[in-house]
Amino acid sequence: MEFFCYHRDRPGSTPLRTRMVEEHWSYMDQFAAGMIARGPTFTSDGTLTGSVHILNLPDPTAARAFAFDEPGYQAGAYRDVLLRRWHNALGRTMWDVGGGRPDANRYLVLGFTPDPAVDGPDLPVGDDLIACGPLLSDDGSLVLGAAVLLGASDPDEARGILAADCYTEVEVHQWRPGGRPS
Repeated sequence: MEFFCYHRDRPGSTPLRTRMVEEHWSYMDQFAAGMIARGPTFTSDGTLTGSVHILNLPDPTAARAFAFDEPGYQAGAYRDVLLRRWHNALGRTMWDVGGGRPDANRYLVLGFTPDPAVDGPDLPVGDDLIACGPLLSDDGSLVLGAAVLLGASDPDEARGILAADCYTEVEVHQWRPGGRPS
C-alpha cells in the first residue's frame, strides 16, 4: 500500500531538525526500498517547513508507526502530520525522473476536495510531474484530495496544476528532493 506522509514543522524547530538530521536519515534508511519520493519543504529564505515522504508500507498501522515513531516527531519538531493512503498515478519514483526544465523550481501541491467521493477530480498530466496521486481514506475507497510534486517556474504555476474549482483548499510548498547525501 502506498502512503503520503507530510510532517509539518513546528515554528522555530529548524535548529532541532538540524541537530537531528543523522537520526532522521538513519530512521529513513530503514524504509529506503519502499520510498517513492521524499524531501523537505521550505520558505523562500530556506527555512524548513516540513518533510514529505511517499512510500510503500504494509498497512495503515505500519504507516502510523512510520509517521509517529520518526525521531523528529518524537522530539517535538513537528506541529502535525498529514498521513493518507495514496496511489502512485505515475507508477515511478522521484529517482526515475530526469532533471526537468532548467528554469523550474520544485513544489509540493496539496489539494483538498470539498467532500470525500468515490471518484475524485482528474489528476494532472505533464512532463513536469515528479510524483502525483490522490489522497485517499484509510481503506482507499474515497478520494479526499491530491498530492503532487512537480517542477514549475513559480508558486502560481504550481498551484495551477490542480483545477481550482475541484478543491476547497490548495496549498503550495517549495520542495526539494531529499535523502542522505551520497
